[in-house]
Parts: sequence; structure tokens; C-alpha cells
Amino acid sequence: MTLEDTPLARLVRPRLLVSAARFGLSAYDRAAALSRLFGGSAPMPGTAALDRLADLERGYDAARRSGCATYSIAAHVEALTALMAEARLLIETRRVS
Repeated sequence: MTLEDTPLARLVRPRLLVSAARFGLSAYDRAAALSRLFGGSAPMPGTAALDRLADLERGYDAARRSGCATYSIAAHVEALTALMAEARLLIETRRVS
């Protein structure tokens, strides 16, 4: 699997948002982040988590673009950070296998 095979390959987001998400990668805690983002459910393996994160991030981006009053930049950064980290984890896992 390569980056082109992940939902990240098609994302076009503001540079500052991507930079903030990249900054969060060093402190990414999979269990804590996925539990928070998925409402307490256990972290899913592989592509299931990646697909669900992509959907969640798309929702945040739609809210951002529409100017929704309930949009949370912090939640969006967390979702994008998790999406990046999970894509990296999946790529590394597939490379080792």
C-alpha cells in the first residue's frame, strides 16, 4: 500500500490546518484519539478506522467550508492528525508484511 491508495491522496486542505495536524503526529496516541473521535468505541484495525476517519474529517471540512457556527478547528485537527497517523501506520504495516 502507498500513500496514493489512502484517502489522504485526494485531500486538499488549507496549509495551516495540515501543518497543525502534522505537528500533532509526534504526540498521537491511537487508543485515546480513536476513542475520543469514535465516541468511546474501541480502535478498529486497518482500513476500517481509516475509512471512518476519512468520513469524519470530510464532515469537519464541510462544516468549515460552510461557516457552520458549531465547527471546531481543534476537533478537525484531531481528526486530520488521526487520519494521517492511521494512514502511516497502515502503510508501514503493509510494507512489513
